[in-house]
This record gives sequence, structure tokens and C-alpha cells, in this order.
Amino acid sequence: MSETVGSPFGAFSTAREVIAGHDLSGKSVVVTGGATGIGVETARALAEAGATVTLAVRNHEASEAAAADINRTAKGASVGPLDLSNLASVRAFAEEWGRPPFIFW
Repeated sequence: MSETVGSPFGAFSTAREVIAGHDLSGKSVVVTGGATGIGVETARALAEAGATVTLAVRNHEASEAAAADINRTAKGASVGPLDLSNLASVRAFAEEWGRPPFIFW
């Protein structure tokens, strides 16, 4: 029988609580769906911990607004086009991601 992996976090833990105490300086992160909801809050927490965050999204306007909002308190958020239902979009994102300045609309 397998054992359950324990965690101090639960269904109501926030991204900030999970990332607390971690320094992500020098790390690059892609957050899909980062323009709204849990995606933007995850991206914000990662950026506040020092990560360079790319919001990989379909909606350009919403992602630009989310990145600007994140960058008001934590620097390092940018956007990139990604439609996970389109393999050509996934390939294009993968080829471009990581090439500064991370904005390739």
C-alpha cells in the first residue's frame, strides 16, 4: 500500500503561503492561464519571490494588464502567446520562450 505524502498546505492555502521563504531569484517560470484568477495570483507570488515570470496566454489584452499589475509591486512579469489547443502555437512559444525581452506578440 502507498503512503500519503503530507503537506502543511490545504485547499485554502494561498500561493504566497506556499512560496513563503523561497528565493526564486534567477529562475524563469511559465504560468499558463496567467491573465486571470488563480493563474495571475500564482504568477504574482512567483514574481514577488524573485522569479522572472512569463504569462503564457491566449488573450493579449488581459495578459498585458495582468503583467502591468504584477510589475507594479514585483518586477519580472512579461507575456507570450500560447494556445495549448494548437500545437503550432505551443511550438512557437517553446522556440521563443527564454529569449529576452520575453514579449513576442
